[in-house]
Amino acid sequence: MTQPPPNLRRHDGTVLRADRERLLRQRGAVVWFTGLSGSGKSTVARAVEQLLTDQGHLVYVLDGDNIRHGLCRDLGFGAADRTENIRRIGHVAALFADAGIITLTAFISPFRTDRQQVRDIVGPDFVEVHVDAPLAVCEGRDPKGLYQKARAGQIPDFTGISSPYEPPEQPELRLRTGEQTLAESAAAVRDHLFARGVLTVSASKS
Repeated sequence: MTQPPPNLRRHDGTVLRADRERLLRQRGAVVWFTGLSGSGKSTVARAVEQLLTDQGHLVYVLDGDNIRHGLCRDLGFGAADRTENIRRIGHVAALFADAGIITLTAFISPFRTDRQQVRDIVGPDFVEVHVDAPLAVCEGRDPKGLYQKARAGQIPDFTGISSPYEPPEQPELRLRTGEQTLAESAAAVRDHLFARGVLTVSASKS
């Protein structure tokens, strides 16, 4: 991992993370959804966002397509650029968590070493969620027609077809989205966060 220049140092304010979390009545966390294109990462993340917001929690989704339109618009889809994409997102997500926000990220993030790097950046409040749907199910959904293009050779380095996906070996949570309903998947994430103490106190919407 590249180290910052020696003349830079981190500056912390007088308002601590614990102060922000006490104000929000929740713990900051990064829920990292990983899986093949079409597995349901963004769909589940948005469902969790709505579920937790309805319960009075501050939640934000970092979505792969949205990030590629701004923060990472200069990156391609080769292995090196994918790694840099995930590194940048990991640091942004860590800042969100430090602000006390429950941060949901929806990225294919196909390589274990890249996800481990984010885990190291975020620390103990990193929650890896494998959105596990078989390739045939993902390809059958194919909402953007990407698999069809990849099969035709029109998209190089496409995960699951011409580029590998390394599934998590021991994720904190595994969602079988080919079998579970969307409501069941969202509830499983909520229940896991509650068990971890992230949703320690339900916030008030009044």
